[in-house]
Amino acid sequence: MAQFNGVPVPSNGQKIEYSNGKYIVPDHPIIPFIEGDGTGRDIWKASARVFDAAVEKAYQGKRSVAWYEVFAGEKAKARFQNWLPDDTISAIREFRVAIKGPLTTPVGGGIRSLNVALRQILDLYSCIRPVKYYAGVPSPVKHPERMDIVIFRENTEDVYIGIEWEEGTPEAAKLIEFLNKDMLKGGKKQIRLDSGVGIKPISITGTKRLVRMAIQHALDSKRKSVTLVHKGNIQKFTEGAFRKWGYELATQEFRSQVVTERESWIIDNKDNNPNLTVEENADQIEPGMEFAPPEFRQSVNKEVKEVLDAIYSTHGKGAWKKKVMINDRIADSIFQQIVTRPEEYSVLATPNLNGDYISDAAAAQVGGLGIAPGANVGDGYAIFEATHGTAPKYADKDVINPGSVILSGVMMFRHLGWNEAADLIEQSLERTIQQKQVTYDFERMLEGATKVKTSEFATHMIENMRVPLHV
Repeated sequence: MAQFNGVPVPSNGQKIEYSNGKYIVPDHPIIPFIEGDGTGRDIWKASARVFDAAVEKAYQGKRSVAWYEVFAGEKAKARFQNWLPDDTISAIREFRVAIKGPLTTPVGGGIRSLNVALRQILDLYSCIRPVKYYAGVPSPVKHPERMDIVIFRENTEDVYIGIEWEEGTPEAAKLIEFLNKDMLKGGKKQIRLDSGVGIKPISITGTKRLVRMAIQHALDSKRKSVTLVHKGNIQKFTEGAFRKWGYELATQEFRSQVVTERESWIIDNKDNNPNLTVEENADQIEPGMEFAPPEFRQSVNKEVKEVLDAIYSTHGKGAWKKKVMINDRIADSIFQQIVTRPEEYSVLATPNLNGDYISDAAAAQVGGLGIAPGANVGDGYAIFEATHGTAPKYADKDVINPGSVILSGVMMFRHLGWNEAADLIEQSLERTIQQKQVTYDFERMLEGATKVKTSEFATHMIENMRVPLHV
């Protein structure tokens, strides 16, 4: 019998296959799990009960998950003297879809990060973080229900693959000298000699495959827009290129299904006034054109004509309003906009660092990381995970909110096409929170709430699956 880490593969399940860009999911898939360190042990026990109950109720025994434990973190170190055994990676590669709790990385331990290792080996290039509000969750904002976005954060480059040289080292001095004397020769810019130096690459390949996945998600889930988040006004050839390449991908590969924000202005102007000339249209999308150089006016006129010639027949007369809108926003601007008007945004596609910041900032509005789900997804492989840490001081006390892993399981079931189970879990979680049967993190912020244990929260969720939906 096949085994990994000395543990036999479940005989009552089958492998998930992947062919032509689609998963082939059996009724009893084998899904590896890593319970996690610290509070992960309590969280996983509770979450697994919820998952099994939802699948049983949704499919009346016709489907089930064959859970298969694999090891990483403290449990792997204790058993195998290895923080991340190769067999764990091999098992996830074999079965394609996995889920895990939080894992520790000991300070100064010199060990591989599980996430980094799996991203590299399985090329999990998209970190996906849905952020939405569940009724009853305490929030620091007045209208958290307006937030419903999905963030696609590039997972393999930018600062994640960035190279750094420490200030004062020969390597840093050598690079600074090369930059100052060769690359910046004759210019006003010079790098201070006492600097640390870093390089952040952003590629066409990395950008386009991320934006492709974000747009496909918007189409599949009937979301209204995809926003490219960047700092291209300053970093024109990395962050600015992310914006440029994102628009290229959208208009080249999804032409009939999308419209860019700027295209929508041109088309709408023509819809509102069919007799509008190209020049008049250009004046409306670029105020102050009378003061612009002739070359700029010509370029905008050319842009307007090309858009109308290319897509007015398919996107005009209001048809563009049914397309997925592709727009972009400067990174610092999007931070205040998801607070002041979050309902205007649906899917965000971001380079690595921007996505890191904004996913946590958005999650803070709808309950925090305690119920924030996440996934690392590539082509044919996916790992769903808690987004919070291990909170070791609460380990084995049965007190932590299991929502992050539970909602990561919702993402996993949707990824597999098991939407009925996912719906049951989401609805029972929301109902349980509305009943104010919550763990300590929510109980202290909800007047009249009852503090329950991690395991008790799962029990309430399972009981809430037994009552009619949409009550």
